[in-house]
Amino acid sequence: MRQHHQEPAPVSEGGVPAQPGAPGREGVPGADGPDGTHEPRPRAAASAVAWLTPALLVAGLGLWAVSLPMVDFRSMEDYGLLDRLPAVFYASLVVLTAGFLVALRRAGTSPGWPLVYCVGLLVALKAAPAVLYDSVRYPWASKHDAVVNTILGAGELRPHAALSGNMSAYDQWPGFFTLNAALVRAFGVESTAAYLNWAPIVLGLILLPVLVLLYRTFTEDWRLVWTAVWIFQLANWVGQDYLAPQGLAYVLHLTVLAVVLRHFVRPGTVGRLRDRTALDPAAAGVPPSTTTRQRAVGVLILSPLILGINAVHQLTPVMLCVVLAALCLTRRYRNLGLLAVTGLIMLAWDLTMGRPLFLETLGTLKESLGRLTQNSRAGYAGQLTGPGPELAGRAGIAMALAVVLFAAVAVLARRRLTRSALPLLLASAAPVPLFAVNDYGGEMLFRVYLFGLPGAAFFAAAALVPAAGGGRRSRGAVLRRRVAAVALPAALLALTAGFLPAYYGKDAMYYTPPAESALVTRAIDRLPDGGLLLATSGSFPQALHRYDEVEHWWFCEQELPENERMLADPARYLADRIPRGTTAHVVLTRTQDVYTAGEGLLPAGGFTVLRDRLKASPLFRTVEEHPYGIVLAYTPSTTTPGGAS
Repeated sequence: MRQHHQEPAPVSEGGVPAQPGAPGREGVPGADGPDGTHEPRPRAAASAVAWLTPALLVAGLGLWAVSLPMVDFRSMEDYGLLDRLPAVFYASLVVLTAGFLVALRRAGTSPGWPLVYCVGLLVALKAAPAVLYDSVRYPWASKHDAVVNTILGAGELRPHAALSGNMSAYDQWPGFFTLNAALVRAFGVESTAAYLNWAPIVLGLILLPVLVLLYRTFTEDWRLVWTAVWIFQLANWVGQDYLAPQGLAYVLHLTVLAVVLRHFVRPGTVGRLRDRTALDPAAAGVPPSTTTRQRAVGVLILSPLILGINAVHQLTPVMLCVVLAALCLTRRYRNLGLLAVTGLIMLAWDLTMGRPLFLETLGTLKESLGRLTQNSRAGYAGQLTGPGPELAGRAGIAMALAVVLFAAVAVLARRRLTRSALPLLLASAAPVPLFAVNDYGGEMLFRVYLFGLPGAAFFAAAALVPAAGGGRRSRGAVLRRRVAAVALPAALLALTAGFLPAYYGKDAMYYTPPAESALVTRAIDRLPDGGLLLATSGSFPQALHRYDEVEHWWFCEQELPENERMLADPARYLADRIPRGTTAHVVLTRTQDVYTAGEGLLPAGGFTVLRDRLKASPLFRTVEEHPYGIVLAYTPSTTTPGGAS
């Protein structure tokens, strides 16, 4: 739908119309006039700033590129990639941050430079594994690659098939995998492994214009827009942007939200929000209202996107329904028709393609409903142990608290901006009640944070980039400028420092040498159809190779006390639970060792005890052994009783 309104006249930070012919009048904290107003710069100073912006960008990306050959990622230990990154890498992020702050000074007249810096930050933060690693980052990404390969091989979807490890759920929500199967065929590559590690960059680039559209709905201040985007990228450490359904569904979710916030305003609901004197100086006017017919057409246009979300992911449609319901709390966006259509599409999918898992989930709600502490726990496996995982966990919590704290400051201190951007605030807070419903396999905490992050980043930026004091040079305006001149760079550098351990502190679990992946592939290929693969956990690449033909048992993904009992006699423990007549192989690899230690699944040294005792047992025969892993075949005697798996 086309918006029938004109762009507002250029305004200064105080909301005063800018005078024509006054270049360089876009201020930031610490720039131009002492009270935040725009004073003409000397031509030499303006030229220096214009020259410094591209110079710092080139320097920052140059330092980043120079640092990559120095990264010894193959020797990662307790702190993952964090202590393998050289000082030059960290210096590149400092230079990029400085360049972004310089570019922010002229964001209103040259918004292209902050955009380029945001792209540069995305590359600097997340492209290193794609450039460096010679194998897949994240074992779960390897699992998704296996799903795509299976769909390509089978040529059909089997949503009602009972596949090992509940893998049939991927056929119940197949949109992401069928899309990638088409991409594999279109690109002519062997599998998604050819481009898998680049997914965070691709999804990040797609998300950039969506975030800009979302933020421009509520502010005319380009400084606030780009600072919010920058904070979003720094605070997005949860790792849901790898090659996974959640990343694609998240982009579609925010796209629907952006369209709704710009084109679904009801007539007669704005009140004083169209009056600039009632608005925060940085606030944008409410978008033009639409008629009932226009909104109905909008629902039809959005329906394919909503259907796409349902085809891709299980949880995101629930998040979308919750967000749209929250928007109905405002008269501005009360559209019960859109909410009803979204809910019906979700229910129709859940009762048809997703019926098996949907009914299974309903059966578990009685146990999880209302258990706030249990549902908000982080991770499903165990307690994080080891310096790297513990640091990553603390950094993630600190990052989340910092963003929420900054956002709370803006909500309280800039009430006029909060009033105009209330829909964005409601959309960010809406997922929080889902803690009372389910733990989503221990990941509800991360998903609530992820879906609340766009709005939290916007308000956090509003706390760090306050509106200027207009044409008056009051003491309050001078104080705000001085505080913000220190707070903004300090906050951005602190968030950068928090992102690195949160994102890279556990990379020893996420990187697997190609030889280890090849070992796993050979072990699974030796198994006949219906054979059983045993491993401590499923968090290692190629773990689900041939998942539609082979059964799997991750025997350490249980409570630590049970694993400690298992370690007393692991051979007998496993043998008693392997079905009679089943060909079974145990695969134990270096990645599993790191994962079980980091997630607290086994006590210190437990993995070595497990491997040595299985290797020494007459019930298991060594098939293949290397420094990075061992494969053992189950060889029961005729008198060994078979148990139930």
